[in-house]
Amino acid sequence: MRVLLTGSSGWLGRFLAPALRDAGHEVVGFDIVPGAETQVLGSVADARAVDRAFSTHEVDGVVHAGALHKPDIVRYPRQAFVDVNVTGTLNLLEAAVAAGVDRFVFTSTTSLMITRAISDGRGVAAAWLDEATAPLEPRNIYGVTKLAAEGLCRMISLERGLSCIVLRTSRFFPEDDDTHRGIGGQNLKANEMLYRRVTVEDVARAHVLALERAPEVGFDILIISAPTPFTREDAVALKQDPQTVIARCFPDAAALFAARGWTLPSTIDRVYDASRAERSIGFRAVTDYGSVLDALREGRDVPLPHDPEYMSPLAKLPDSVRNGHARPATTPWSTTTFPPRRRG
Repeated sequence: MRVLLTGSSGWLGRFLAPALRDAGHEVVGFDIVPGAETQVLGSVADARAVDRAFSTHEVDGVVHAGALHKPDIVRYPRQAFVDVNVTGTLNLLEAAVAAGVDRFVFTSTTSLMITRAISDGRGVAAAWLDEATAPLEPRNIYGVTKLAAEGLCRMISLERGLSCIVLRTSRFFPEDDDTHRGIGGQNLKANEMLYRRVTVEDVARAHVLALERAPEVGFDILIISAPTPFTREDAVALKQDPQTVIARCFPDAAALFAARGWTLPSTIDRVYDASRAERSIGFRAVTDYGSVLDALREGRDVPLPHDPEYMSPLAKLPDSVRNGHARPATTPWSTTTFPPRRRG
């Protein structure tokens, strides 16, 4: 099928586009930033640019991975997040329905599940988070707008019959955590594979599966994260003494980490349970914490890309161009290189 992929110039887009092609799909990349995987330049916040993309390319499915993200909070006003993450999602949903597209995959985030209480470390137990977790109380404009966009996906799916799967992805970015103090780099990423991280390759694979399974699923919201070795019964111990729990599951983990000069986490405040994704679309992450330990045992690089200097392509744009992302009325781009296609 022909797939419109938003965010095609971003970190996820550079993995998603090849994954979609490897699965036999044709990809039309849509982004405000030029890139190797981008054929249509424009902002999703610009309804005219979105409509032109659909009318020109006659796509069969949409993967909406483009957004303003948490690091963008320091670069953009809150209104820009509403314009891009909420209005942009609505523009795509309505254009998809008008074009007769039958499937839509939306990239969301587990970040919207984290309340201020969890982020502040309150409570005696780790929060066990799955798709039934409620109430959802996002702590910043990024989470608020992503949750609103999820609601739009649900509404359009129920009202118009558009098959739509929302993927709440856990951490897969290559850069350092902009809020964490203490353990960093690949040590932190390795620890997070126990409870809040997934590889970008697995995220891409989840999107392909969601796109292909969407018509039989209808609507669903799924957490995408590496499978945790823990259970709900471990929640108190994970918050207070996670190293004992880790030793029970992986007896040689501490020694393997020590040989690399790494340390295990001193506390774990949350666990993302991704088991529903396996039941709904057949997704289970290939790379997990055991994969990290296997690499350490064999003296290989761990399968967790780390680039402390990474910056999103959007952040590198001049202010005059980036402002077009926030103000759709001034967005000038609508260039395309794919030829139109006739159906039937």
